Amino acid sequence: MTYGTASGGWGGVSRKLSPEQMQAIVEQAAQTLSSTLPFGALRDRQKLTGLANQVIRDTVRALNGPNPTQAQLNQMVTMLVSKMGGMGFLDALMPPVSHDFTDIQLNGDGVVWVRRKGELYFDLLEGVHPTQEEAWRAIEAILAPAGRALTEATPSVDVKIPRDPTIEFGGARVKAIHPIVAVGEWPTLSIRMYEGRPVPPEKILEWGVMPEFVMAGLLQAVRRRLRVMVIGGTATGKTTLLSALCHGIEQQARIVTIEDPQELWLPHPNITTLEARPAPPGSAVPPYTIEDGVADAMRLSPTHLIVGEVRKGEAALSLFNAMMSDHAGLTTFHAESPENAAFRLAVLMAATEKRVQYTAGKGMFALAIDLVVQVGFHPMTEKRACMGVWEVEPELRHGEVKFRELWTPGKEEMLQPQRKRGAG
Repeated sequence: MTYGTASGGWGGVSRKLSPEQMQAIVEQAAQTLSSTLPFGALRDRQKLTGLANQVIRDTVRALNGPNPTQAQLNQMVTMLVSKMGGMGFLDALMPPVSHDFTDIQLNGDGVVWVRRKGELYFDLLEGVHPTQEEAWRAIEAILAPAGRALTEATPSVDVKIPRDPTIEFGGARVKAIHPIVAVGEWPTLSIRMYEGRPVPPEKILEWGVMPEFVMAGLLQAVRRRLRVMVIGGTATGKTTLLSALCHGIEQQARIVTIEDPQELWLPHPNITTLEARPAPPGSAVPPYTIEDGVADAMRLSPTHLIVGEVRKGEAALSLFNAMMSDHAGLTTFHAESPENAAFRLAVLMAATEKRVQYTAGKGMFALAIDLVVQVGFHPMTEKRACMGVWEVEPELRHGEVKFRELWTPGKEEMLQPQRKRGAG
């Protein structure tokens, strides 16, 4: 039986290997590769695949066994890449292998659920059943680069996976919880993945989120330097829409973004991105917060200030102060209606150390935000959709923020905003 020609090709007769033989080849190849694998190759899928391909071929020859078919060779290379990459069952669900999902969930019963892009509900992956060992190995691979570990002493861990444009991976937010507090025999894992490439306005229209005339009106408002807040519930596409609206900012603008973590893709040359970070575990180093980022951004001479998401009252207070100084800007906030956004932000600012009075907080909202755009899931189609656009009146009426409806679904045109900024 021959194993290849002098040039290294697959000569001779091929026949199918048993699953046990394939697994043995992969295990031995993994031992060989682990002793020679450059650290950078773990993040370079193309390089890792090339190395895995060569090591599998060398291992087959060294074992002096039957020749695998090309399909089996490809399968063993995939198995080895998954094993060496450490992601295991997650490998086939994440870029560059798959770009289909926004969320991956592993529950304490060992069941894996995914949410496909643009969908409201999760789907059960019936063919994916990681063992407990595989689940722990995948979590270890995700947490190790951040210097974190999931243990009984640290049963809840948050980390981010950095963006990697070479494989069109936009990064991810990860929550891992130990079985000691999340009931079950498997660890609980939640991965929220971000867009791996810029999202132009045309993509939003292709997804059917809003009519073309609404997108045109919003881009014009951004060009006029109006300050826009995108609101909506969890996973409704707030940041994705925000990225698309940034295409309305002129190319010569000086933009500073503050995010936690970095999600935005902006098609502009003059950008500084500030990213919040928690305090390192067991360290005296302080955290770097969204409000820290806004304060620093004001010293970076921005024409546009973009905050990926406001979550705390301190961040809202910092952002509103910046926007009231006439900086153009965009941001997102978790709220189910414009009125709910104004109410919740006022409550959050009242709970800060500065104890902003409730009515004063609403007044700051009215002065700092010009337009509110709401996104959600359409009740009939359960697809992402724009639920409306409102203009914020600059003065309170009877202590409340008032909104002027510019467009809601079913209307054939969008009214023009009356507020002006800068040159108008």
